[in-house]
Amino acid sequence: MDVFPGRNANLMSKRAFIAGVADDNGYGWAIAKSLAAAGAEILVGTWVPVLNIFETSLRRGKFDESRVLPDGSVMEISKVYPLDAVYDTPDDIPEDVKTNKRYTGSSKWTVQEVAESVKQDFGSIDILVHSLANGPEVTKPLLETSRRGYLAAISASSYSYVSLLKHFIPIMNPGGSSISLTYIASERIIPGYGGGMSSAKAALESDTRVLAFEAGRKNKIRVNTISAGPLRSRAAKAIGFIDTMIEYSLANAPLQKELSAEEVGNTAAFLVSPLASAITGAVLYVDNGLNAMGVGVDSPLFEDLDIPKDKH
Repeated sequence: MDVFPGRNANLMSKRAFIAGVADDNGYGWAIAKSLAAAGAEILVGTWVPVLNIFETSLRRGKFDESRVLPDGSVMEISKVYPLDAVYDTPDDIPEDVKTNKRYTGSSKWTVQEVAESVKQDFGSIDILVHSLANGPEVTKPLLETSRRGYLAAISASSYSYVSLLKHFIPIMNPGGSSISLTYIASERIIPGYGGGMSSAKAALESDTRVLAFEAGRKNKIRVNTISAGPLRSRAAKAIGFIDTMIEYSLANAPLQKELSAEEVGNTAAFLVSPLASAITGAVLYVDNGLNAMGVGVDSPLFEDLDIPKDKH
């Protein structure tokens, strides 16, 4: 196998579908940019209720500045698809959603239908990105979370990945790759990250390992997940304590700097490229090393210790 980096670091002639892009300041957008910078063709799936806002912003040039790539070119999005990954097929859609005005004017937005539309429009893809998460009760402690809220978090944040792979693998080229985004709350206690979301992320990581085996053996598809640190995205702000988490990371992580979406995007580009051809079933941490810490060194208990500080 030819693994010379100079010939394999790029994604020229590859096509990527990124599920979960709704604006220009989250990890989904950053991943799209990094893949585009490496030469991939970009397709995106956007949650139906925000589709019109997203497409209007694109059309009116609101995202023009953030579409600029490192070489000065502009990221092009070949097509935007309406997508609600909570529903696998049209038969799964409840009547109240079908008649909801936020879904009016959109069609073929279940996972199965989007996969069929992509096949009809483009034939196949090489890369599948899952950048979706939602927990309607995320601000509630787990002990106060309802069964409905817990299952909704699991459905939107973890099973949606299983469903996407199930329906997209038939149109993925052998040797393709898929990634999702997880969070350290899957394995560590993060007070305030409730509503079953920590459970959903744990499920996502477990599913990543099983899917890596099944998709690898049957379809030669690699499956990995990125455990990203806190980012000041619009989605993260809905949790209500993102600024606190960023400050905590700055004070306690080995690298005392704020994580950028671009750093996660670049890691994604590496993971789906031939440079990572032997990596599958992995949880890759992109969090300035915070996952490696066993204590919070900003605690008053450590005031008398000579703890190295970032001098820059």
